[in-house]
Amino acid sequence: MTRLHIDWTRCDGRGLCTELLPDLLARDDWGFPLSRNRSREPEIPDDMLKYAKEAVKRCPRLALKLIED
Repeated sequence: MTRLHIDWTRCDGRGLCTELLPDLLARDDWGFPLSRNRSREPEIPDDMLKYAKEAVKRCPRLALKLIED
């Protein structure tokens, strides 16, 4: 199982991750990502893994990380 970790000390709410993972992440009122299922580190379904990897790679603040359980 792969999970998405968001480092809140780095994130500045640009929203690129929410555009790449719209089924997994929503935005709050300030543009910061929120897991649609309200989990702290949402599980990445297999069919979204390539998009999650792209989001991690493209995050301008390096605030995203994939965690393998």
